Amino acid sequence: MKYRKFPGGTEQISILGLGTSAIGQAGESEIEATALLALEHGVNYFDMASADAAPFPAFGRAVAGNRKNVYFQIHFGADYHTGTYGWTLNTEAVKRSVDWQLNMLKTDYIDFGFIHCIDEEADLQKVISGGTLEYIRQLKKEGVVRHIGLSSHTPAVVNQVLDRRLIDMLMFSINPAYDYRHGEYAIGSVDERMALYRRCEAEGVGISVMKAFCAGQLLNAGTSPFKRALTEYQCLEYALDKPGVLTVLPGVRNREDLHRILGFLDASQEEKDYSILGSFTPQEAEGVCVYCNHCQPCPAGLDVGLINKYYDLSRAGDILAKDHYKNLEKKASDCIACGHCNFRCPFHVGQMQRMKEIETYFNK
Repeated sequence: MKYRKFPGGTEQISILGLGTSAIGQAGESEIEATALLALEHGVNYFDMASADAAPFPAFGRAVAGNRKNVYFQIHFGADYHTGTYGWTLNTEAVKRSVDWQLNMLKTDYIDFGFIHCIDEEADLQKVISGGTLEYIRQLKKEGVVRHIGLSSHTPAVVNQVLDRRLIDMLMFSINPAYDYRHGEYAIGSVDERMALYRRCEAEGVGISVMKAFCAGQLLNAGTSPFKRALTEYQCLEYALDKPGVLTVLPGVRNREDLHRILGFLDASQEEKDYSILGSFTPQEAEGVCVYCNHCQPCPAGLDVGLINKYYDLSRAGDILAKDHYKNLEKKASDCIACGHCNFRCPFHVGQMQRMKEIETYFNK
């Protein structure tokens, strides 16, 4: 397993986490066995926005004795009092649900307490004025909640929350379909979504990724909005390449699914290469570097994707990006304008011209 440091603390978070949205029908013994298998392979980040109540007691048993090495992402607004998932903005209902979740998980603290599924500005205002946000903040003061997060599909709402400096972590839907304006949650333009990821990294807000496979639609040519199927590994790599992303949370159904997902860790670069996207993404996506490094190897030894990322992050306000760039062995000024990257770029980015821009921007 590989880990990425949470910028708002000391936590080292596994790049593959575990979503629980689809596992409830497996039965408690299989749910517990799947959680134990995840722990055995170094998965340490669990999202508890489940479709039903079944995963909670099973995960509580699986994590017993190992709680300090596990990070739970618990949602303030996900309600399980009927046994199946419900959504609420009522603060008293939120309190009851959170107490129930803690009891079932056999824990007395929450690593990441998330304001749940806020896609509309009006709902954000209800969370703020209705008392839920104040409740989470109070729990943080008491040490019950370690970090505050938000789950959303809407860049404009997330940006409002970032403007208010309310959160340390964001759960966001990242996949090629949504990023390139296909599907129910394809909210915001390509540039707007990419700018959001860069802003999160620049401001030290980590991202956990939901819906990496677009609810499975991207994995089947018949349901893919591109009429071409991607693999799970291509989707995982795509999400992990985005700025700010710490972990991807695929919703597995059982141990068989988890074994297959864990294969990503040993997969070859060819198996994870998602550059095929360049042949069917819409025109507005052309010219946007997604840091896929399909242009590698550079004859002059430049890490073109990383140079682009530090440039974009610095322009987005990341004060550390300029120092990271300066520490690169090869910089934009070392570009020999051979055209290799331009020829290979699946997204038709004019990298030679961009290297000149970046050289001017960083003065090297």
